[in-house]
Amino acid sequence: MNQSGYAKHPMQDGFSFEVQATCPEGARAARLGTPRGDVLTPAFMPVGTQGSVKGVTPGQLREVGTQIVLSNTYHLAVRPGADTVRDLGGLHTMMGWDGPILTDSGGFQVFSLGHRNRISEQGVEFRNHIDGDTLLLTPESVLDIQARLGSTIAMVLDHCPPAGIDVDSTQQSLARTERWALRSVEHRQRLELYEPMAVFGILQGGIYQELRQEGAERLTDMPFDGYAIGGVSVGEDRESMFQVIADAGRFLPTDRPRYLMGVGGLEEFLVGIESGIDLFDCVIPTRNARNGTIFLSDGGTLNIRNAIHRRDRNPLETDCDCPACLTFSRGTLHHLYNRREMLAYTLGSLHNLRVFHRFLETARKALLEHSWSQFRDKIRDGFRARSG
Repeated sequence: MNQSGYAKHPMQDGFSFEVQATCPEGARAARLGTPRGDVLTPAFMPVGTQGSVKGVTPGQLREVGTQIVLSNTYHLAVRPGADTVRDLGGLHTMMGWDGPILTDSGGFQVFSLGHRNRISEQGVEFRNHIDGDTLLLTPESVLDIQARLGSTIAMVLDHCPPAGIDVDSTQQSLARTERWALRSVEHRQRLELYEPMAVFGILQGGIYQELRQEGAERLTDMPFDGYAIGGVSVGEDRESMFQVIADAGRFLPTDRPRYLMGVGGLEEFLVGIESGIDLFDCVIPTRNARNGTIFLSDGGTLNIRNAIHRRDRNPLETDCDCPACLTFSRGTLHHLYNRREMLAYTLGSLHNLRVFHRFLETARKALLEHSWSQFRDKIRDGFRARSG
């Protein structure tokens, strides 16, 4: 990155990034342009790991404010396979989603499926979680797979280390991530593309500020279209996580989208936005909804299965415009959940997603209206009041 804070290389044809508003604290509102449509940031990406956001249709995703979704290279490579997805018309056709899709490279599975993989300089060899067959992911093969899927934004393969390892081990994983990133850059020139595809680099470095800064300096010398912060929320304490987010955002170019991988929640959004983060993803709004945990716009939660909701005629939230709140009462949802009706999981997921989207829409509005500090302080006051 040069002294002006701008990346040295142009973005891929068909992609653009425009910062539309900033505040002194570092928060910003922006527009990420893609051939599949614009993404107005800050924005949340619902996770469709297997090629669908569980229990939610593409039309329902649009209805609650989704602009871009995420899917996973490792899982799709295992089943149904990249060639099958290609035969079905590509990932957009298979998912029934015509907007942008970002695909993770499988690097997180280096961490989450550590008992099933073997890491070498070549890449990561998995015994896959379905039938135990061997799958080798390399920096080159994950880009090939994502190109065959028809991803809008592809992530490079990275080495995501667990929390709690020492600085030397973290340095080794960072160095491997950087070597893999260089191989990805070289291979990108040879890709057979089925539609335009941006590629994001990933910054690792654990909880060590000096490693994050050194890694960012080297990573931003490479011609990526955006930069992600990886290795966060992998077991470290919340204070360390928030510090990493704050530090890493400052080290990345101002004229490229910044993506905080795998982190979601209203407090996390607040810290991330003020650190200059544009894109977020996390499984918790839909996963927690399937377990009966409902998010509220003040940062709280409720367990809709609890008996206290049995005869409650009120919506989940009176000011929410999601399908669950506009149509059904807490008592009805309590009944549906306790009878394990599939509709319950869909409605809970739609509400939780709408809470996340609405929070970021309101944050964006505050940034555009130059009232970020008032918005931030009001939210923080609410968090403190709720926690007692």
